[in-house]
Amino acid sequence: MTQSNSAADQQKRGAFTRFLDTVEWLGNLLPHPITLFALFALGVIVASGIASYFGVSAQDPRPGGEVIEVVSLLNAEGLQRIVTGLVTNFTGFTPLGTVLVALLGVGIAERSGLLSAAMRGLVMNAHPRVVTLAVVLAGVISNTASELGYVVLVPLSAMIFHSLGRHPLAGLAAAFSGVSAGYSANLLIGTVDPLLAGITTKAANLIDPEYYVGPEANWYFMMISTFLIAAMGTFVTEKIVEPKLGKYDTNEASINLSEQKIEALTPQEKRGLKGAGLSFLLLGALLALTIVPEWGILRNPEDGKVAGSPFLKGIVTFIFITFAIPGYVYGRITKVMKTDRDVIDAMSESMSTLGMYIVLVFFAAQFVAFFGWTNFGSIFAIKGATFLQEVGLTGPSVFILFILMCAFVNLMLGSASAQWAITAPIFVPMLMLIGYAPEVIQAAYRIGDSVTNIITPMMSYFGLILAVAARYKKDIGIGTLIATMLPYSIMFLLGWSILFFIWVFALGMPVGVETPTYYTP
Repeated sequence: MTQSNSAADQQKRGAFTRFLDTVEWLGNLLPHPITLFALFALGVIVASGIASYFGVSAQDPRPGGEVIEVVSLLNAEGLQRIVTGLVTNFTGFTPLGTVLVALLGVGIAERSGLLSAAMRGLVMNAHPRVVTLAVVLAGVISNTASELGYVVLVPLSAMIFHSLGRHPLAGLAAAFSGVSAGYSANLLIGTVDPLLAGITTKAANLIDPEYYVGPEANWYFMMISTFLIAAMGTFVTEKIVEPKLGKYDTNEASINLSEQKIEALTPQEKRGLKGAGLSFLLLGALLALTIVPEWGILRNPEDGKVAGSPFLKGIVTFIFITFAIPGYVYGRITKVMKTDRDVIDAMSESMSTLGMYIVLVFFAAQFVAFFGWTNFGSIFAIKGATFLQEVGLTGPSVFILFILMCAFVNLMLGSASAQWAITAPIFVPMLMLIGYAPEVIQAAYRIGDSVTNIITPMMSYFGLILAVAARYKKDIGIGTLIATMLPYSIMFLLGWSILFFIWVFALGMPVGVETPTYYTP
């Protein structure tokens, strides 16, 4: 009986390993995202010439709509447009400026040590009975500061779990699930929100040239998701992952664990956190005065509402301010930032890390622009929407397939912005034409994009997480790490999707600040 069970287990592990090997093989077949966008841009040019030659077109379903034909870029006029538009495609790409401005503020808060100290304080001061919840929650919140959660929180959480006599890989898994699988849940608007909103706006403009999607488009859904992700991550860690890992044997470590030290917050750091917290509250109060009262100067000047207001359109400015000022206050109190030069150096350093992102945006911007010029997006959307209507798949259930598709694509293309830049021009217009608002489409995309981050080797920080795990289990491999994280991925996919349907369609709640659920062409 035992031998039979052992053989069955080996067969299951073999099948799972083969599945992981297949995913890794498929992912490795893909070129670098920058090369991918360059190839896509060239492919659009060639395809536009072929489609135009064969007269590919679609009837615009909107009232008074005309026949939409493919515009060829593979001719003299197309070449002229490409040559003259190459620079403006890049400089006018909305996500570029918004991300750069937001990261200037984040850079100050990160360089001063504020973000690291805040995460350490949240996790290390938590009661042992709620430390798992604190770790997952801190992971989710760390997403406002880009990669800081991967670099600081994941190693710190493994150390804290080990110091409490718990398995360090359980701490690593809990933090990793919050940082990466909970990527689109947060209490605050972070740097990824203006990035995705800019891409969604470009895609929505293929159907409605005046449509605008702001960084706050998914804020309400993000906030409620934060508590769900924290609860599910805690449950999976304590009820599934940690029992499966069993009691930790220090002989499995590849480092001397006795040399690991968890640095508690110093009195100076605590004073810095208090000062930063006070400045944040004062900023929040000042901003509230501009938007909460009916006479608020940052309300919409036309109708006095929050929707379409300068406050929401300029939310990136406030992201910059709310990171920069508390970060500077913390730096002054802790004497990390003494002069204006320190602040300038912090902002410069944050910009110096964006070299690859800027190159990626250049080619992504060309692809998005070319795709829009050719009318491919509109034609694909019309034909796709017509197909969905013919098969009767126009209800909320269409989002089940959409979320699953995004989760699958993310296994091989781990960058949220890269994947959305490719898929948004097709699926945003398509789902708009069957009646759903871009903000809701983006919220659904973010679920699928997030939940498989922790089980794909294609995720940019997967190698870093594997290296941290190897400190505590010297023979750990990719398959072991993925198997450890798989329960989180499955739980988050199911739970988060259910929340989406309940929140949006059962309760009729908006996913963001005064955002619609449905769109009428």
